[in-house]
Amino acid sequence: MVENRRPRKQFGLVEVTGASMVPTLLSGDQLLVRYGARVRPGAVVVLRHPFQQDLLVVKRAAERRPGGCWWVLGDNPYNETGDSTVYGPVPDELVLATAVLRLRAREEGQRSLRAWLSWAVSALRPLRADASASRRLRAR
Repeated sequence: MVENRRPRKQFGLVEVTGASMVPTLLSGDQLLVRYGARVRPGAVVVLRHPFQQDLLVVKRAAERRPGGCWWVLGDNPYNETGDSTVYGPVPDELVLATAVLRLRAREEGQRSLRAWLSWAVSALRPLRADASASRRLRAR
């Protein structure tokens, strides 16, 4: 008997390192990602680096290019790490997942109740495709 169900999309956790996505993401943030999800312009995505495919990269999908490629950019204009301005459009097969939620890491020394509550309120944030961020990034 064949079941007529759509395949489930897999979820996973990814840790952010580096400053290329500041202020949206900080080094140490955890991302809940959905593998195989549809990518929309403005979405935060996890991809394989085009030149070092064992390296995973977190960037914003700025725009869809002809030929099944994505132009990806970091949110931090002052960080010179690689994005599509360095390695060009990224083929669809290298884009692995779309970020769904961000969990901000707790800072060392947050011992007071007030600091803990402040962190708890701001730590969990949904990451939705932000078309305005995509336009802003392409304009720089």
